Amino acid sequence: MDNLKTQGISMPKLGLGTFRMQGDACRAAVESALSIGYRHIDTAEMYANEEVIGAALAASSVPRGELHVTTKVWHENLSPDAIRRAFDASLTKLRLDHVDLYLVHWPSKSANWGAVFETLMKLKEEGRTRAIGVANFTTALLKIAVEDIKAPIACNQVEYHAMLDQSKVLAYLRAKSIPLVAYCPLAQGRFATDPVLAEIGARHNASAAQVALKWLLDQDGVAAIPKASRRESQQANLDALKIELDDADRKKIAALPKDKRCVNPGFAPAWD
Repeated sequence: MDNLKTQGISMPKLGLGTFRMQGDACRAAVESALSIGYRHIDTAEMYANEEVIGAALAASSVPRGELHVTTKVWHENLSPDAIRRAFDASLTKLRLDHVDLYLVHWPSKSANWGAVFETLMKLKEEGRTRAIGVANFTTALLKIAVEDIKAPIACNQVEYHAMLDQSKVLAYLRAKSIPLVAYCPLAQGRFATDPVLAEIGARHNASAAQVALKWLLDQDGVAAIPKASRRESQQANLDALKIELDDADRKKIAALPKDKRCVNPGFAPAWD
């Protein structure tokens, strides 16, 4: 599987998202994913599933050095002391001595970004996280982190898929050689009935969702973390890597409406 190199880490382009996965079902999903070849697991303190993911990681025979584990600090915990408490709790639940990537999960209008990133950089210096990054950051917020504070941002994790335009944030990230990690890459199931994607899929002996996922993964500097609890779905996402889209396919996908947002930014600053 292709990896993205960023800020000293190597992140598999395809990972397993675990939002809204809980309990034994979550543990089983992570164990299943690891057994068929996934090496990138994404979680967050807000998901309330780090403990069962930790159990799945502990039960796995995959060497720690081959795994990429991301977790995130919630927007209510962005003071230095709260970040440290949240980080310690996440690490304990995950049963790890370090994570590979620690992200600010959502922006907060009350955050002191200098203090936030200073705390995250200290965690990195201490070797407790190998890299730091952000999620749901607009270009304006990215500029504060990258240009003003000069934080070593390893990625921006945002909603991105074939029916949502992220060209503005993508252009900024590419200019700074920062990967975009796409969540909701399958638009929460909306692709299954799309006739354009289905028609492309039929020619490649693939599903509409597989076509949409491969379209993302073919892009420079883009990783994707589809949620998939069933082994069949996890395998289908892995199999999407084998599809070879051509320019005509990409042109048709580019022409799809790009205004379908699945996640409301809500309390985040206005999107620009």
